[in-house]
Amino acid sequence: MLNKSVIVSVFAILFCFSSVAQEKERKTKRKKLPKEIVIDSVITREPINPLSPAKAAFYSAILPGLGQAYNKKYWKIPIVYGALGTGIYFYTTNNKEYNRYRDAYKRRLAGFTDDEFYFDSNGNQLSSPRVTTEGLERGQKFYRRNKEISLLVTLGIYALNIIDANVDAHLLQYNVDENLSLAPHYKFNEFDAKSNVGLTLNFKF
Repeated sequence: MLNKSVIVSVFAILFCFSSVAQEKERKTKRKKLPKEIVIDSVITREPINPLSPAKAAFYSAILPGLGQAYNKKYWKIPIVYGALGTGIYFYTTNNKEYNRYRDAYKRRLAGFTDDEFYFDSNGNQLSSPRVTTEGLERGQKFYRRNKEISLLVTLGIYALNIIDANVDAHLLQYNVDENLSLAPHYKFNEFDAKSNVGLTLNFKF
């Protein structure tokens, strides 16, 4: 009986010492805790420049392709000049043909028979013109319409050049996070032999 009471007393004393030691350890740990909590570093991005799209559009309006160079999309500059050059070429060609038919038509109305359509390719004068007066009138309408269309297309390409530079400058400042992605989804279901098509949205954090 005495041995049991001694054993219980020893365990009680050890328990008390253990409790006291744990309490002291907790207090010392609390003292050692830092007063400031370190927060993970925040990824900084370049500040948004609201005037950047306006600058890009202004540069493209002054000189086509300059806005694309401002946005560092250099590969678009040959496309801009190629499209504008094509439009200008067709406008110039149709304008030249229109002037040919108009000048010949004016001389016919004045009573002359020496316009270029009275001669063959070797420079010999023909008894009857290769193009009649009515044909000259139709030719003027045809080339004038094509000339106007070419001019509108060229102006449209010039406007698209400005719009493209403006939109590109907007998209360059758009916050695109690699942790957020949207991709097409395709899966073949082996149970019913059907294909499932959809979109997969992935968000990493």
